[in-house]
Amino acid sequence: MKQRMLSAALLLLLAGTLAACASGRTEVESDLGIEDAPDWVNEGSQALNNKEGRLIHGFGSAPQMMDASLQRSTADDRARAEVARVLSSFMNVVSQDYVATAGYGEDMLSEQAISRQIENVTRLNMTGTEIIARWRSENDGVVYSLAELDMKRVNDIVGKAGVMNEGFTKHLQEKGETLFDRFIEENGK
Repeated sequence: MKQRMLSAALLLLLAGTLAACASGRTEVESDLGIEDAPDWVNEGSQALNNKEGRLIHGFGSAPQMMDASLQRSTADDRARAEVARVLSSFMNVVSQDYVATAGYGEDMLSEQAISRQIENVTRLNMTGTEIIARWRSENDGVVYSLAELDMKRVNDIVGKAGVMNEGFTKHLQEKGETLFDRFIEENGK
């Protein structure tokens, strides 16, 4: 009897694991459940399209420290790093779409060249990332920061900086909004 129950339990565990793998995406609960915290603290990092525009929000935190300034800058830096992570993921979606639609010719670049250019764009755009909110938890003294990057700024920087291949820049400017909306849908935000 124990052998059958153990076998059944293992079979259910295996079936659950296979079902999770088949879904293709890990579901993560984004609500941290911190009482009295602003909504953005519980929502975390995300790409969104709302009345303010197409935005990337990066969420960072820092534990209580003796130096309040260092604590704030640590939370801010972590929030900016999250913006860079989300922006890099989005730019990879754009590059994959570009490579798939560009075909061959003078505008065609290798994926390695595009990856290098994406790194440059990400670095340039971090200067346009703003800290738009901070919150300190009364319970444990943790500081939370929210950084924001507007995709209009990304397009402006890419267009003016000349750091990207002309075909890729045109692709981003023409299809970037549609790809960003698809990116939001695919990433659950």
